[in-house]
Amino acid sequence: MALKPIQSIAGKTYTLGARCLYLTCKVARTVRHHGVAYALTRTAEKLLLSRSRERRMNRDYQVWIRGNEPGPEQLRALRDANTSWTGQPRISILTPVYNPAPAHLTECLESVRTQAYDNWEHCLADGGSKGSEIRRLLEDAAKREPRFKVTFLTENAGISGNTMAAYALSTGSYVALLDHDDTLAPFALHAAACVLASDPEIDLLYSDEDKLTFGSSARRDPHFKPDWAPDTILSYNYVCHLVIVKRELFETAGGLRPATDGAQDYDLVLRASLKARKIHHLPQILYHWRMTQISTAFSSTAKPYAFRAGQKALEDHLAALGREGMVVSGTLRGTYRLRYTIHGAPLVSIVVPTKDNAGLLERCLRSVLNKTDYSGYEILVIDNNSVEERTHAYFAEIVRNPKVRVVRYDRPFNFSALNNFAAGEARGEHLLFLNNDTEVLATEWLSEMLSHSQRPDVGAVGAKLYFPNDTIQHAGVIVGIGGVAGHSHKGAARADAGYMSRLAVVQNVSAVTAACLLMRRAVFDQVGGFDETLSLAFNDIDLCLRIRRKGYAIIFTPFAELYHHESHTRGYEVTPARLARFKTEFQYMRARWGAALQGDPFYSPHLTLEREDFSLRLPAAAFPFSKDETSRDRSQC
Repeated sequence: MALKPIQSIAGKTYTLGARCLYLTCKVARTVRHHGVAYALTRTAEKLLLSRSRERRMNRDYQVWIRGNEPGPEQLRALRDANTSWTGQPRISILTPVYNPAPAHLTECLESVRTQAYDNWEHCLADGGSKGSEIRRLLEDAAKREPRFKVTFLTENAGISGNTMAAYALSTGSYVALLDHDDTLAPFALHAAACVLASDPEIDLLYSDEDKLTFGSSARRDPHFKPDWAPDTILSYNYVCHLVIVKRELFETAGGLRPATDGAQDYDLVLRASLKARKIHHLPQILYHWRMTQISTAFSSTAKPYAFRAGQKALEDHLAALGREGMVVSGTLRGTYRLRYTIHGAPLVSIVVPTKDNAGLLERCLRSVLNKTDYSGYEILVIDNNSVEERTHAYFAEIVRNPKVRVVRYDRPFNFSALNNFAAGEARGEHLLFLNNDTEVLATEWLSEMLSHSQRPDVGAVGAKLYFPNDTIQHAGVIVGIGGVAGHSHKGAARADAGYMSRLAVVQNVSAVTAACLLMRRAVFDQVGGFDETLSLAFNDIDLCLRIRRKGYAIIFTPFAELYHHESHTRGYEVTPARLARFKTEFQYMRARWGAALQGDPFYSPHLTLEREDFSLRLPAAAFPFSKDETSRDRSQC
């Protein structure tokens, strides 16, 4: 299995060492500024809050389970439907076995035997487990149920070798991977088979998953995943479990490779994705991952070799894609970062609209000029009717720098029209739209964004923005939140890794904010620039949606970091005219993008649209097994 980061509070992920170091430094700083008593009090409060968040998340998950998964009556209906459903695909489940806890292996086998779907076979290869108990358990299972197929190897061939020995026993048109101490949901194969039978072009299917606690079968830490996201998968194996692959694709891709043991399923998904006609995400919890002391479900440090194997898989994948770059460790254990080579030295035009407030602009430009490691840029300041003497004095001063130009735009404020005008004045091959209230933090911000923007499959790139109090202002946009769109993880702490590491990895998103957005001029021209009907709000969302409609990817990178001095306490100006304009543009977006706003492909339908914190959607989302759907005829898929 692929290495995954430690699961922590409310689905957030951290490496143990990094988290401890961060907390130690933070406590020491608090002691220095406020004293020991204050530091102890604040630490205790945060610990209590963290435990409260974790309890609330898992309590909500139990509510979600009751509202979204089939109960006993529905499972019986699914089993009865097997008798009248023709064209059932056979699914061969492959399980490598080596020294599992007998009780866990028993649970694994029983979860397959009791499936609400009949056309399966479970192929297991034991790699010479110690003692006779495992052999006896497997032999007894095969005697009682002929769909259990077992082979015993003379020695352990590793995860991949044992799995491929199990594959040699299989006859199904699809193969599924199941570890020897994990379990399947009782409706897992039925749900998967329905989808596979309905669309023969699906070559690879994956589902959502959760975890089983140590000494029981209590379920926790659900991972509700995005649909197929080709850049997210290069950051970490978010696909993980359950994976089902069409037999022809499994063989064409070369099966599992011993050279990537520990990340063999990650490697398979990467190789298969290059040849698959269609990859389908089934947003149901079909797989329960066992937390044990030696599993990566419990700790990212349990199998350090798995991280190295994943790195090799990514290096091979990068070569297969024909991309130049290096695979390095991400900021969290179990995550990766692809550092793409920048080809040539393309000019980037940094467009900064402004009106007065010279101090704000000065801070922005000073940070760009002093903290940017990529030299191939120009700064185009667009003056929208500034009247203050200090502002014009600063303009006269800053244009002495050969990298800076100031261009007047004397029409009434319209964010879209202003930036379209600026694009016409810019000389660069790439356009970077930057708010004047931003401040560069990471010197690699521009080179990092450019390394993605140069790719022909990418349409726009967004950065990680913080409020001045070091909380998240922007980390990608989720469409549908609040009726149109909302910022991912808004208000989370800067050190927070986010839901399933999503604040710490490069990923596919539906949109990014134009407070800091980089794109190729060719793409900007192709989509027609900003829609000038949207003068105030949602113009960047609309732009990104039109970019995606042309087939380009939108990328968020956490390695381009800036402050955004947008006030989250003072709020926005709320004059009647601006409120009326906002309402008009809100309705415009709803009318234009209604269907697209119903479901963000990179955000689970089981997560809330009321907040930006990735909490569960409660009450249950009526998807796909909710109690108010009990009357649905499930006799056919």
